[in-house]
Amino acid sequence: MTPPALELRRLTKRLPSGDRLLTILDAVDLVVPRGEFVAILGPSGSGKSTLLGLAAGLDRPSEGEVRIDGRAIHDLSEDALARLRRGRIGFVFQSFQLLPNLTALENVLLPLELAGGREPLGRARAMLADVGLAEREHHYPVQLSGGEQQRVALARAFAPEPALLFADEPTGNLDGATGARVLETLTALRARTGTTLVLVTHDPSVAALADRRVHLRDGRIERIETASAARELPLALDPAPA
Repeated sequence: MTPPALELRRLTKRLPSGDRLLTILDAVDLVVPRGEFVAILGPSGSGKSTLLGLAAGLDRPSEGEVRIDGRAIHDLSEDALARLRRGRIGFVFQSFQLLPNLTALENVLLPLELAGGREPLGRARAMLADVGLAEREHHYPVQLSGGEQQRVALARAFAPEPALLFADEPTGNLDGATGARVLETLTALRARTGTTLVLVTHDPSVAALADRRVHLRDGRIERIETASAARELPLALDPAPA
């Protein structure tokens, strides 16, 4: 039987706060099948970003475990975690996290070269074309708008063809129109590649696109909503700039 893309088992995170421990995430259980789009929602301080960081192996839990493709990752070495992230996981940050001294093309190219993929330059150029930025490949991040930077970040995340992609408020730093453009790009890439997507958002319109919506409150799952009807996600990308 094929294991799920992601499984959280009693996932708990505590941090010291003065003379006591503060529970950020409290015994969360969640299974994400392959190819599913799950949105994580909740008020500020509910544990959304902590859950995402733990699930992606960017932080270690106080208790419980994370399984990716059936494999527990909490006890892997830092080198093993880095190899796992490089080979299986993509991450999109709210603040883009592009390297400022690299061009758009070089930012997309870097993870491909690290992964040792075939024809990395051609793949990087194709991904920039997919997100409508073929004409901007030699521009540095400071020369790009916020929406263009986030689309470069999407191209970089999808370029190595990750089986599992995490996105932390990917439209949070963008205005409404630009955020909608970035979201369209994200859902189009995800629909075409079949990548499993776990996305943190506070925006109900973004969450409405997901197959399931997981609501957190005070570090626990409050409820899970399932999409009531299938939605048509865009299968082709409009190359017009944001």
